[in-house]
Amino acid sequence: MNGKVCIVTGGNTGIGKETARGLAQAGAKVVLACRDTGRGEAARDDIARSTGRKDVEVIALDLGSKASIRAFGERFRAAHERLDVLVNNAGVWRSARGTTEDGIEATFGVNHVGTWLLTQDLLPLLKKSAPSRVVVLSSKLHYRGRMDWEDLQFERRKYGTTAAYSQSKLANVLFTKALARRLEGTGVTVNAVHPGVVRTDLMRDYPKLLTKLFNLFLLTAEQGAECSLHVATAPELAGVTGEYFEKSRIKPAAAEALDEAAQERLWALTEALAA
Repeated sequence: MNGKVCIVTGGNTGIGKETARGLAQAGAKVVLACRDTGRGEAARDDIARSTGRKDVEVIALDLGSKASIRAFGERFRAAHERLDVLVNNAGVWRSARGTTEDGIEATFGVNHVGTWLLTQDLLPLLKKSAPSRVVVLSSKLHYRGRMDWEDLQFERRKYGTTAAYSQSKLANVLFTKALARRLEGTGVTVNAVHPGVVRTDLMRDYPKLLTKLFNLFLLTAEQGAECSLHVATAPELAGVTGEYFEKSRIKPAAAEALDEAAQERLWALTEALAA
Protein backbone atom coordinates (compact mmCIF):
# COMPACT_ATOMS: atom_id res chain seq x y z
CA MET A 1 0.00 0.00 0.00
CA ASN A 2 3.04 2.29 -0.17
CA GLY A 3 2.14 5.56 -1.88
CA LYS A 4 -1.60 4.91 -1.72
CA VAL A 5 -4.09 7.29 -0.12
CA CYS A 6 -7.04 5.89 1.82
CA ILE A 7 -10.09 7.33 3.56
CA VAL A 8 -11.79 5.52 6.44
CA THR A 9 -15.08 7.00 7.62
CA GLY A 10 -15.63 6.65 11.35
CA GLY A 11 -11.90 6.06 11.67
CA ASN A 12 -11.71 7.35 15.22
CA THR A 13 -13.08 4.26 16.96
CA GLY A 14 -13.84 0.54 16.71
CA ILE A 15 -13.60 -1.25 13.38
CA GLY A 16 -12.81 1.98 11.55
CA LYS A 17 -9.86 2.79 13.78
CA GLU A 18 -8.40 -0.71 13.43
CA THR A 19 -8.98 -0.63 9.66
CA ALA A 20 -7.12 2.68 9.51
CA ARG A 21 -4.33 1.25 11.65
CA GLY A 22 -3.99 -1.74 9.35
CA LEU A 23 -3.84 0.43 6.24
CA ALA A 24 -1.23 2.69 7.82
CA GLN A 25 0.79 -0.33 8.91
CA ALA A 26 0.73 -1.54 5.30
CA GLY A 27 2.25 1.77 4.16
CA ALA A 28 -0.76 3.83 3.10
CA LYS A 29 -1.43 7.47 3.91
CA VAL A 30 -4.72 7.38 5.82
CA VAL A 31 -7.34 10.06 6.31
CA LEU A 32 -9.69 9.58 9.26
CA ALA A 33 -13.08 11.04 8.34
CA CYS A 34 -14.72 11.71 11.71
CA ARG A 35 -17.68 13.61 13.09
CA ASP A 36 -15.84 14.11 16.40
CA THR A 37 -12.46 15.55 15.39
CA GLY A 38 -11.22 15.54 18.98
CA ARG A 39 -11.60 11.78 19.14
CA GLY A 40 -10.21 11.63 15.63
CA GLU A 41 -7.03 13.40 16.70
CA ALA A 42 -6.64 11.03 19.65
CA ALA A 43 -7.05 8.07 17.28
CA ARG A 44 -4.55 9.62 14.85
CA ASP A 45 -1.96 9.97 17.61
CA ASP A 46 -2.51 6.38 18.75
CA ILE A 47 -2.22 5.03 15.19
CA ALA A 48 0.91 7.12 14.60
CA ARG A 49 2.52 5.75 17.77
CA SER A 50 1.73 2.12 16.96
CA THR A 51 2.68 2.22 13.27
CA GLY A 52 5.39 4.86 13.11
CA ARG A 53 3.37 6.72 10.46
CA LYS A 54 3.35 10.46 11.00
CA ASP A 55 1.11 11.32 8.04
CA VAL A 56 -2.24 10.09 9.40
CA GLU A 57 -4.73 12.93 8.89
CA VAL A 58 -8.10 13.90 10.36
CA ILE A 59 -10.84 15.70 8.40
CA ALA A 60 -14.27 16.49 9.82
CA LEU A 61 -17.17 14.55 8.32
CA ASP A 62 -20.77 14.21 9.45
CA LEU A 63 -22.61 11.74 7.23
CA GLY A 64 -25.87 13.17 8.50
CA SER A 65 -25.16 16.50 6.83
CA LYS A 66 -25.03 17.08 3.08
CA ALA A 67 -23.11 20.30 3.67
CA SER A 68 -20.50 18.48 5.78
CA ILE A 69 -20.10 15.75 3.16
CA ARG A 70 -19.51 18.28 0.38
CA ALA A 71 -17.13 20.31 2.56
CA PHE A 72 -15.17 17.14 3.32
CA GLY A 73 -14.83 16.40 -0.39
CA GLU A 74 -13.59 19.91 -1.13
CA ARG A 75 -11.04 19.81 1.67
CA PHE A 76 -9.81 16.35 0.71
CA ARG A 77 -9.39 17.24 -2.96
CA ALA A 78 -7.54 20.43 -2.05
CA ALA A 79 -4.95 18.38 -0.15
CA HIS A 80 -4.74 15.16 -2.19
CA GLU A 81 -4.37 14.44 -5.88
CA ARG A 82 -5.42 10.79 -5.60
CA LEU A 83 -7.68 8.40 -3.71
CA ASP A 84 -6.94 4.70 -3.87
CA VAL A 85 -9.28 3.26 -1.24
CA LEU A 86 -12.51 4.56 0.28
CA VAL A 87 -13.72 2.52 3.26
CA ASN A 88 -17.32 3.46 4.03
CA ASN A 89 -17.18 2.24 7.61
CA ALA A 90 -19.17 4.78 9.67
CA GLY A 91 -22.69 3.91 10.75
CA VAL A 92 -25.27 4.26 13.50
CA TRP A 93 -27.76 2.00 15.26
CA ARG A 94 -30.36 4.26 16.87
CA SER A 95 -32.46 3.18 19.85
CA ALA A 96 -35.19 5.63 18.82
CA ARG A 97 -36.19 7.41 15.63
CA GLY A 98 -34.33 10.62 14.95
CA THR A 99 -33.49 12.71 11.92
CA THR A 100 -30.34 14.04 10.31
CA GLU A 101 -29.53 17.72 9.87
CA ASP A 102 -31.33 17.49 6.53
CA GLY A 103 -34.48 15.89 7.99
CA ILE A 104 -33.85 12.30 6.83
CA GLU A 105 -34.49 9.42 9.26
CA ALA A 106 -31.09 9.04 10.92
CA THR A 107 -30.34 5.32 10.47
CA PHE A 108 -31.22 5.40 6.78
CA GLY A 109 -29.74 8.87 6.34
CA VAL A 110 -26.32 8.15 7.83
CA ASN A 111 -25.87 4.49 6.93
CA HIS A 112 -27.10 4.75 3.36
CA VAL A 113 -27.82 8.25 2.02
CA GLY A 114 -24.70 9.85 3.52
CA THR A 115 -22.53 6.97 2.34
CA TRP A 116 -24.06 7.20 -1.16
CA LEU A 117 -23.45 10.95 -1.38
CA LEU A 118 -19.88 10.78 -0.09
CA THR A 119 -19.00 8.04 -2.57
CA GLN A 120 -20.58 9.95 -5.45
CA ASP A 121 -18.67 13.08 -4.48
CA LEU A 122 -15.35 11.23 -4.48
CA LEU A 123 -15.91 9.08 -7.57
CA PRO A 124 -14.09 11.39 -10.03
CA LEU A 125 -10.92 11.14 -7.93
CA LEU A 126 -11.32 7.38 -7.49
CA LYS A 127 -11.63 7.02 -11.26
CA LYS A 128 -8.60 9.22 -11.84
CA SER A 129 -6.60 7.07 -9.39
CA ALA A 130 -7.73 3.70 -10.78
CA PRO A 131 -7.19 0.90 -10.07
CA SER A 132 -8.94 1.88 -6.85
CA ARG A 133 -11.39 0.32 -4.42
CA VAL A 134 -14.53 1.18 -2.47
CA VAL A 135 -15.42 -0.95 0.57
CA VAL A 136 -18.93 -0.64 2.02
CA LEU A 137 -19.58 -2.00 5.50
CA SER A 138 -22.90 -3.79 5.47
CA SER A 139 -23.99 -6.53 7.89
CA LYS A 140 -25.29 -10.07 8.01
CA LEU A 141 -28.50 -8.40 9.16
CA HIS A 142 -29.09 -7.33 5.57
CA TYR A 143 -30.59 -10.82 5.11
CA ARG A 144 -33.35 -9.74 7.53
CA GLY A 145 -33.76 -6.36 5.89
CA ARG A 146 -36.85 -5.39 3.94
CA MET A 147 -37.16 -2.24 1.85
CA ASP A 148 -40.48 -0.66 2.77
CA TRP A 149 -40.76 1.41 -0.38
CA GLU A 150 -43.85 3.25 0.90
CA ASP A 151 -42.23 4.20 4.23
CA LEU A 152 -38.43 3.94 4.08
CA GLN A 153 -38.04 6.54 6.83
CA PHE A 154 -40.51 5.13 9.40
CA GLU A 155 -42.76 8.16 9.11
CA ARG A 156 -45.96 6.10 9.36
CA ARG A 157 -45.01 2.69 10.77
CA LYS A 158 -43.68 2.20 14.28
CA TYR A 159 -39.92 2.63 14.46
CA GLY A 160 -38.02 -0.58 15.14
CA THR A 161 -34.29 -0.42 15.86
CA THR A 162 -33.39 -3.74 14.23
CA ALA A 163 -35.80 -3.19 11.34
CA ALA A 164 -34.31 0.23 10.61
CA TYR A 165 -30.73 -0.98 10.85
CA SER A 166 -31.36 -4.11 8.77
CA GLN A 167 -33.09 -2.06 6.07
CA SER A 168 -30.12 0.31 5.94
CA LYS A 169 -27.68 -2.59 5.64
CA LEU A 170 -29.74 -4.10 2.82
CA ALA A 171 -29.61 -0.67 1.19
CA ASN A 172 -25.79 -0.81 1.45
CA VAL A 173 -25.70 -4.03 -0.57
CA LEU A 174 -28.23 -2.78 -3.12
CA PHE A 175 -26.06 0.34 -3.50
CA THR A 176 -22.90 -1.77 -3.88
CA LYS A 177 -24.45 -3.84 -6.66
CA ALA A 178 -25.83 -0.80 -8.51
CA LEU A 179 -22.58 1.14 -8.24
CA ALA A 180 -20.47 -1.82 -9.39
CA ARG A 181 -22.57 -2.00 -12.55
CA ARG A 182 -22.09 1.71 -13.18
CA LEU A 183 -18.32 1.46 -12.67
CA GLU A 184 -17.68 -1.39 -15.10
CA GLY A 185 -14.59 -0.62 -17.18
CA THR A 186 -13.39 2.25 -14.97
CA GLY A 187 -10.92 0.28 -12.85
CA VAL A 188 -12.83 1.17 -9.66
CA THR A 189 -14.19 -1.81 -7.73
CA VAL A 190 -16.82 -1.74 -5.00
CA ASN A 191 -17.65 -4.53 -2.58
CA ALA A 192 -19.73 -4.90 0.59
CA VAL A 193 -18.50 -6.65 3.74
CA HIS A 194 -19.91 -8.07 6.97
CA PRO A 195 -17.31 -7.48 9.70
CA GLY A 196 -18.81 -9.96 12.14
CA VAL A 197 -20.66 -9.10 15.32
CA VAL A 198 -18.13 -6.73 16.83
CA ARG A 199 -17.64 -4.84 20.10
CA THR A 200 -17.83 -1.19 18.94
CA ASP A 201 -19.50 2.15 19.75
CA LEU A 202 -22.25 1.47 17.20
CA MET A 203 -24.89 1.19 19.96
CA ARG A 204 -23.56 4.22 21.83
CA ASP A 205 -26.99 5.60 22.69
CA TYR A 206 -28.16 2.40 24.40
CA PRO A 207 -27.97 1.96 28.22
CA LYS A 208 -24.36 1.30 29.28
CA LEU A 209 -25.17 -1.83 31.31
CA LEU A 210 -26.94 -3.38 28.31
CA THR A 211 -24.02 -2.69 25.98
CA LYS A 212 -21.49 -4.03 28.51
CA LEU A 213 -23.38 -7.32 28.81
CA PHE A 214 -23.80 -7.53 25.03
CA ASN A 215 -20.11 -6.84 24.47
CA LEU A 216 -19.07 -9.95 26.42
CA PHE A 217 -20.09 -12.09 23.45
CA LEU A 218 -18.64 -10.02 20.61
CA LEU A 219 -15.52 -10.00 18.44
CA THR A 220 -12.81 -7.42 19.04
CA ALA A 221 -12.50 -4.42 16.75
CA GLU A 222 -9.21 -5.86 15.43
CA GLN A 223 -11.00 -9.05 14.40
CA GLY A 224 -13.82 -7.02 12.88
CA ALA A 225 -11.40 -5.04 10.72
CA GLU A 226 -9.90 -8.14 9.10
CA CYS A 227 -12.52 -8.47 6.34
CA SER A 228 -12.43 -4.76 5.46
CA LEU A 229 -8.64 -4.83 5.25
CA HIS A 230 -8.66 -7.96 3.11
CA VAL A 231 -11.15 -6.50 0.62
CA ALA A 232 -9.31 -3.15 0.58
CA THR A 233 -5.82 -4.54 0.00
CA ALA A 234 -5.65 -8.17 -1.17
CA PRO A 235 -3.89 -8.36 -4.57
CA GLU A 236 -5.96 -11.36 -5.59
CA LEU A 237 -9.12 -9.24 -5.40
CA ALA A 238 -8.01 -6.84 -8.13
CA GLY A 239 -10.96 -6.61 -10.50
CA VAL A 240 -13.41 -8.34 -8.14
CA THR A 241 -16.47 -6.09 -7.81
CA GLY A 242 -20.12 -6.09 -6.81
CA GLU A 243 -19.66 -8.86 -4.25
CA TYR A 244 -20.64 -9.39 -0.61
CA PHE A 245 -17.96 -10.75 1.75
CA GLU A 246 -18.12 -12.54 5.10
CA LYS A 247 -14.99 -13.77 6.89
CA SER A 248 -12.96 -12.51 3.91
CA ARG A 249 -14.80 -14.82 1.52
CA ILE A 250 -17.42 -14.08 -1.12
CA LYS A 251 -20.89 -15.15 -0.03
CA PRO A 252 -24.21 -14.87 -1.88
CA ALA A 253 -26.08 -11.76 -0.79
CA ALA A 254 -29.76 -11.77 0.14
CA ALA A 255 -32.15 -12.43 -2.73
CA GLU A 256 -33.63 -8.92 -2.45
CA ALA A 257 -30.13 -7.44 -2.79
CA LEU A 258 -29.77 -9.20 -6.15
CA ASP A 259 -32.94 -7.63 -7.56
CA GLU A 260 -31.75 -5.17 -10.19
CA ALA A 261 -35.09 -3.38 -10.26
CA ALA A 262 -34.82 -2.81 -6.49
CA GLN A 263 -31.25 -1.57 -6.91
CA GLU A 264 -32.35 0.98 -9.48
CA ARG A 265 -35.43 2.03 -7.52
CA LEU A 266 -33.27 2.71 -4.45
CA TRP A 267 -30.71 4.58 -6.55
CA ALA A 268 -33.35 6.93 -7.93
CA LEU A 269 -34.88 7.55 -4.51
CA THR A 270 -31.47 8.18 -2.95
CA GLU A 271 -30.47 10.54 -5.72
CA ALA A 272 -33.54 12.64 -4.94
CA LEU A 273 -32.91 12.60 -1.17
CA ALA A 274 -29.24 13.55 -1.65
CA ALA A 275 -29.92 16.43 -4.02
